[in-house]
Amino acid sequence: MRSKLFVPASRPELFAKAMQGAADAISFDLEDAVEESRKASARGTLRQYLSTPEASAAGKTLIVRINAIDTPHFADDVTACAQDGLHMLNLPKVEDPDAVRQLAAMLDALERERGIAAPIGILANIESPRGLRHAAQIALAHPRVRGLQLGFGDLFGPLGISQRETSALQAVRLQVRLAAGEAGIEAYDGAFVDIADPEGFTVDAKSAFALGFAGKSCIHPTQVALANDAFRPSQEEVDHALRVVAAAKEALNEGVGAFKVDGKLVDGPFITRAEKLAELGRALGMA
Repeated sequence: MRSKLFVPASRPELFAKAMQGAADAISFDLEDAVEESRKASARGTLRQYLSTPEASAAGKTLIVRINAIDTPHFADDVTACAQDGLHMLNLPKVEDPDAVRQLAAMLDALERERGIAAPIGILANIESPRGLRHAAQIALAHPRVRGLQLGFGDLFGPLGISQRETSALQAVRLQVRLAAGEAGIEAYDGAFVDIADPEGFTVDAKSAFALGFAGKSCIHPTQVALANDAFRPSQEEVDHALRVVAAAKEALNEGVGAFKVDGKLVDGPFITRAEKLAELGRALGMA
């Protein structure tokens, strides 16, 4: 999921175009993008759309960003959106693992009631100092958690930290990536709000990719191609990874634990990294 495009749930005229675009995932937004008085109607519109053949046939990862657990919209959002074909609910402003477990319990009940075959995952947002402090516990809270996602605006804004401050961005990204890594799930980068600065978006996205992030939120369609490119390994990296994987199989048969590929020493952790890169390369048609 290199690119995840936000689409306001109150703008159904944008749904088809978004689904036909190049984003790996579409995140229908019931939270920040929808004004308070329109949340109920947006919820109803989205519920109807998610049940259409168009939605299920798009081949996209389908996500809904619901309203936070302490809002009056939370339960209604979950009830409306939990249906076949939805891949994940994006839970914003998560500050402790109990919020994740509460959402998971609701999904358990709705899936049983509605006969939903494929379990709906949870993408948990880390958007506050407390959430950041509890990131590992949140990631480990329930098997439904598929990823952690950063929200820089809510995290940095109240603290007066610039979203362009590289040291702050990388420090927080590393914490979230390590927390996701402990749970064996992916980490996804937050949005870059300056739509008119594609170069800045690319630098920002590549900085996240360098820390092992799997993808990035996009708030405008023009950012999708930039994200897809930034979170794509080079052909040289994929080719090297494939050689490492092949050499590892030979080494295993010979009982060798460490060996050289392209003049570089390779052992357990590097093999794991190579296997992941090779898998990504195959998924992107690079292998």
